[in-house]
Amino acid sequence: METGNHSCGTDFTLVGLFQYGHMDTFLFTVIAVLFAVALIGNITLVHLIRLDRTLHTPMYFLLSQLSIIDMMYISTTVPKMAANFLSDTKTISFLGCAIQTFVFLTLGGSEALLLGFMSYDRYIAICRPLHYPVLMSRKICCCMVASAWSSSSINALVHTVYVFQLPFCGSRINHFFCEIPSLLPLVCEDTSQYEHTVLVSGLVILLFPFLAILASYARVLVVVYQMGSGKGQSRAVSTCSSHLTVASLFYVTTLSTYTQPHSLHSPGRDKVVAVLYSIITPVLNPFIYSLRNKEVMGALRRHMG
Repeated sequence: METGNHSCGTDFTLVGLFQYGHMDTFLFTVIAVLFAVALIGNITLVHLIRLDRTLHTPMYFLLSQLSIIDMMYISTTVPKMAANFLSDTKTISFLGCAIQTFVFLTLGGSEALLLGFMSYDRYIAICRPLHYPVLMSRKICCCMVASAWSSSSINALVHTVYVFQLPFCGSRINHFFCEIPSLLPLVCEDTSQYEHTVLVSGLVILLFPFLAILASYARVLVVVYQMGSGKGQSRAVSTCSSHLTVASLFYVTTLSTYTQPHSLHSPGRDKVVAVLYSIITPVLNPFIYSLRNKEVMGALRRHMG
């Protein structure tokens, strides 16, 4: 590892998914295909929700925001990652690394909070349907989205500014993008106290929404089973299970990354886990929330003639 303090004029080197480049061409193809699928799926969903008046409801408004976040989320890491597969240098500037860290944290936090708001929407729709127009009005939905963006942006700004003013004793990042846990091993100082702050942030932004989702869907399933409709029960279980699977994939993987001290991190495992929440989740979300939804599929058939 390179030694000596690094200033804002220093470039970082991204090791990538694998330290040796014997699979770079194959990985570039796979990542490019996943990136294209994610963009096409999310763009189609956003465009469909905008065009079809039957989808102008709070649930689909929140879903369109999730798709917008996912498009930006995967675009923050994949283009640079794919370019590095075909490059010998694999460098990223100090400023570029800071910007990537800030944007990634902002989008990740926004998605975590938005998924929690979406589960609240389903809870109100099924458990308190008479209050739904009041509790999920357009104004409240906009406030939810604004609070998700603003709180995650503030959180990301604080962490990014703090980490990038620390002295770095190396420039080789053992990851495929700039992320707080992968940067801390390069810091010359003891970061154990700061890691407690990262842990608290992770619990607030990731764990609390995840617990809210589990509680909301548990209550939804209880109410549906009390209705006594076999068809409704099977549909609710199918819908909730698919949503919970994707949400769990996102929350469990991000929690495992952001709530562990860096002494317990394994670079190889961290990169595999990061692929799940930074690439696989944005690819899956539009299909899980649309292909299993009769309203979305009906709107798609109408607009395709």
